[in-house]
Amino acid sequence: MYKVGIIGDGYTAAELLRLIGGHDELEAVVITSTENIGKSMADLYPHLRAFTKLRCEATDLQLLKEKCDAVFLALPHGLSVPMVKELSEAGIKCVDLGADFRLKDKDVYEKYYETVHGAPEMLTDAVYGIPELYRGKIKKASIIANPGCFPTSAILPIAPLLQAGIIESQGIVVDSKSGVSGAGKTPKASSHFCEVNEGLKAYGVGTHRHSPEIAQELSLAAGETVGMIFTPHLVPMNRGILSTCYCRLKSGIRSSQVREVLEEKYNEEYFIEVLPDGVFPHTKWVYGSNFVQIGVYADDKSGNVILVSVLDNLCKGASGQAIQNLNLMLGIEETKGLRFAGVHP
Repeated sequence: MYKVGIIGDGYTAAELLRLIGGHDELEAVVITSTENIGKSMADLYPHLRAFTKLRCEATDLQLLKEKCDAVFLALPHGLSVPMVKELSEAGIKCVDLGADFRLKDKDVYEKYYETVHGAPEMLTDAVYGIPELYRGKIKKASIIANPGCFPTSAILPIAPLLQAGIIESQGIVVDSKSGVSGAGKTPKASSHFCEVNEGLKAYGVGTHRHSPEIAQELSLAAGETVGMIFTPHLVPMNRGILSTCYCRLKSGIRSSQVREVLEEKYNEEYFIEVLPDGVFPHTKWVYGSNFVQIGVYADDKSGNVILVSVLDNLCKGASGQAIQNLNLMLGIEETKGLRFAGVHP
């Protein structure tokens, strides 16, 4: 049984506890907070009452080093760097659910996150944590940069096509819709019920912090700098992301090759489902699960490729993928604690 700590007490931390509750090789032994020190997680999140007796503690890195084999960091950007540095140097495996290690270029990070990176020399040590793309590196890693929820939904359907060289690397459009839990637990005027209910809006247009993360990974897949546009939207639902990705076939490529490439890439992947021809996914089909579903449209005459992907932003988009990564890091079977269907209806 591996002992794990969680730094943070927001939605992703609660989701980690929910998933660890069904994992027979991980035990959460410490959870830390700034605002809820001394409070029971079962009181903060009553749905966890049967799964945890933990109370929030002040963050004590020495305690974490003494008690834990691995630590999840579920913190706002800018806060993880010094903690990961100290913990990893002590041999503690770290999975950072924040943004501090996702971008390999510190200047891009500092531009989009408007803060100085505390240890840019560590960016090359962290492995970007999409298991379906970087499994071998994740197994050997001590620091994982858990991907953003929007980037996961865009990278998984597009990257294999770029890597195979069958779509153009320019003119890619990613149009994404997210549930309100993606904004986190901290109250904001923009996420109040009366601001969100019965409405739909774009936000971060042209400036969203996940844009360079998507571009970085797609460029690596393509072997050249991609040209892409990413626009997120907020929809009045609790959980889920749907991304519609628009691409163009390269000259001389058959539309059938799109499905062939994706099926070849993901047919052996437990959590990725390429849906049958003409079937496009619904966020409800993956609600509460670690699955990603991808629908495919490609047309020979126009050269258009449309990929529709769905995932749960708190599970495969955050905490589920974090546990999938830690399973690999610890040599545990990758799907352990995550083999369950979504909740429907």
